[in-house]
Amino acid sequence: MITKIFKDRTEGGRFLAEKLSEYRDRDDVVVLALPRGGVPVAFEVARSLRAPLDVFVVRKLGVPGFEECAMGAVASGGIRVLNERVVSYLRLPDDVIDEITALELNELERRERLYRGTRAPEDITGRTIIIVDDGLATGSTMRAAVKALRKMSPKKIVVAVPVGARETCDSFKEEVDTVAVCAITPEPFNAVGMWYRDFKQTTDAEVQHLLRLAAKQTKAAA
Repeated sequence: MITKIFKDRTEGGRFLAEKLSEYRDRDDVVVLALPRGGVPVAFEVARSLRAPLDVFVVRKLGVPGFEECAMGAVASGGIRVLNERVVSYLRLPDDVIDEITALELNELERRERLYRGTRAPEDITGRTIIIVDDGLATGSTMRAAVKALRKMSPKKIVVAVPVGARETCDSFKEEVDTVAVCAITPEPFNAVGMWYRDFKQTTDAEVQHLLRLAAKQTKAAA
């Protein structure tokens, strides 16, 4: 049984990057991070692969009055993904869904401006996308991100995390157009934070700093 525990997200990112070496020095590769915790991990992956780094923001669409229950999600690029089973079962009217979508899109755009500043988002069309988070538990956020990315016509989607629940990682591997790379899949899994000695929350300032640094590195390499 694998019992590796990462010092922090930076070490997790470096360990994960070793598993992704086949994507190094390819001009079709873009690394996307799920903020905020995925950014320090993705920074190390992008640096090792010598690939550009960007954020891919996902916001849950909560059911009114039961916000912890997701009826869908919105993601970077204004993409909306609905859980049709939830919407149909609860008979949620279109105007309610649209109102919640508009609110979450506003928050998503605010966060993108905060994180990216004036930099344009990376072009995803026809490229190999490595989407990174600090771990996979249920995988709900990552699944929403993958569904949104598919609508943006990438060539290939690679889900990549330092640590994940085996069942969740396997569920992504079963999807025909998605590759899943989970560096370790310990059992019992319990929670992502158990596999990091330092799992303090990543701040907005850290996200901004790492994205600026990654942009400088990409520009220098070009």
